[in-house]
Amino acid sequence: MKFPQGCDCDHDCGRDRSGRRRPPALRAAVLPPPLLLLLLLPRAAAAPLPAADSSGEAELEEAAARRAELPDSVRLARLLHDRATQLQQEMCEKFTVCENSMEMLLRNDLNLPKVTEEDGCLLTGFDEDKCLRKISTGLYTFQTYLEYIKETFASEKQNVESLCYSTEHLAHTIRQMVTNPDEVMIPDPATRESLRAKLRSSKSWIEKITTHLILRDFTSFMEKTVRAVRYLKNTRSFSA
Repeated sequence: MKFPQGCDCDHDCGRDRSGRRRPPALRAAVLPPPLLLLLLLPRAAAAPLPAADSSGEAELEEAAARRAELPDSVRLARLLHDRATQLQQEMCEKFTVCENSMEMLLRNDLNLPKVTEEDGCLLTGFDEDKCLRKISTGLYTFQTYLEYIKETFASEKQNVESLCYSTEHLAHTIRQMVTNPDEVMIPDPATRESLRAKLRSSKSWIEKITTHLILRDFTSFMEKTVRAVRYLKNTRSFSA
């Protein structure tokens, strides 16, 4: 193990101020405190020291750490919204699949994640923990849909890959802000594979419509995500 500079023992170790060598018993007394603690641990195991009273310090530190993630989360959420909007425009220009296309009415059974009033993300009745759980769960759910777009929108594969990676990163970051991260619902492999099979069963002529609908709803989801995370950042809702 490499100790920081100043912890290494030089040739004067074990000598007192007069230059004489200390006896072994005294020499041990000048061991660095961490090493002394390691030596004493086996002997003190039968009578452990009482745990320090954190008095909520750990909770305060965790809250501060979560709050520190907010500015980056706002920037990333905005970036994801802008990228999805750009991909929608590309779909419209390259394949004439646009928002006002009549074909949009033919396929709207994708059950895509949406942020609703009940999710506690609106400024009126804002519920911090409930909203963050919804956002994180929705982002994890969108992963499979975005992977489908990567397959069907081949000309923008690299951009969609970046979208997938950034979405997963934001989902993980926001999940850590939830009081109990285990409450965030992450689709299991079987659920994701079932959804993939359903999406891939679409006929080729409807693939682009499906892709557009996914991008449209993802853009809307990210718009609400930006508002919610920005609100948290500006109000510093997390306890300090």
